[in-house]
Amino acid sequence: MDLDATVRRRLPGPQLLFQAAKNYIEVTKPRSVFLLVFTALVTMFLAAPGAAQAPSAVFWVKAILAITLACSGVNAVSCYVDRDLDAGMERTCRRPIPSGRIYPASKALYWGLAQFAAALAIAWAINWPAFACILLGMFGYVGVYSLWLKRKTPWNIILGGFSGGLPALFGWAAVTGQVTITSLLISILVVLWIPNHIWNLAIYFKDDYRRVNVPMLPVVCRIRTTLLFILLTVVLMVAVSLAVYRYGNFGPVYLWTALVSGAVIFAGNVYLYFNSENKKAWFLYKLSSPYLFLLFAGMLLDRVL
Repeated sequence: MDLDATVRRRLPGPQLLFQAAKNYIEVTKPRSVFLLVFTALVTMFLAAPGAAQAPSAVFWVKAILAITLACSGVNAVSCYVDRDLDAGMERTCRRPIPSGRIYPASKALYWGLAQFAAALAIAWAINWPAFACILLGMFGYVGVYSLWLKRKTPWNIILGGFSGGLPALFGWAAVTGQVTITSLLISILVVLWIPNHIWNLAIYFKDDYRRVNVPMLPVVCRIRTTLLFILLTVVLMVAVSLAVYRYGNFGPVYLWTALVSGAVIFAGNVYLYFNSENKKAWFLYKLSSPYLFLLFAGMLLDRVL
C-alpha cells in the first residue's frame, strides 16, 4: 500500500486523475456489467412490441442508465464487502481495494452506494416493477450472497444466484410494467448459467478459495462431484434455453443458436467430467460468457430478421 501511495504521489496531475478514474471503473467490474446490461437491452427490445406505447428515446436512455448504474454499484459494494477475501487470494489481490489503489476502502463503498441510489431513483421514475428488480438485485447479490451465504455454504451460488437474472427481468419489466412467462424463463436461463460459470472458475482457483476459507463446491467436494453438479445445471440451462424458444415465439435463428451453442457447452462439460483438468475448467469458464452473449444475440437477431 505504501509503495502504491508513493507511486501515485510521483504521477503528474492529469495522470493521477486518469489512474484514479481507472481504479474506480475497475472496482465496478466493467466486463460483468457489460454482459448483464446486454441481457437487459435484449429483453427491452424483445418486450417493446408488446408495450402499451412505443418506448421513447428518453426512456431508453433512462433504462440503460438505471441498469448500468445498478450493476456497477452492486459490484463496487460487493468488492468492499469481500475486500478481506480479495486480499488473501492470488486471483484478486491486485484489485483496487486490496492493492491500496482505492484507499480507504470506504471510498469504494460510497462510490457503489451513490451509483445504486441513482439507479433506484431513475428506476422509480420508470415504474415500480423496474424499481423492484434493481432493489432485489442489491439484496440478492450483496445481502444474500456476499454477506450471508458466500462464507457459509457450498450452495452459495445456487441459493444466492437469483440476482444474476434480474437485469434481464428488469429490461422486460421496464418496458411493459409486468413480468411474463417468457421474461421469467429468460431470467431463469441466466440464473442457471451462473453455476457453470462460477464453479469452473472455482475449480481452477480452488486453492485460493481454500486459503480464505470460502466453502465453494470444489473446495468441500471431490472435483468429480462438482463436475457432475455443473453438468446437471448445464442440462437444465440448455433445456430452459429451448423453453425460451417455445414460449417466446422465436424463429430458426434463435433455435439454431440455442441448439449449437448449447451442444458445445454440454459437450465441453461432458469432456471435462471424464478428463478433469484445471486448464480445461478454466477454458470452459472463459467460454461461458461468450455462450450467454451469443444466446442473447441470437434472440435479438431472430427478432430483427
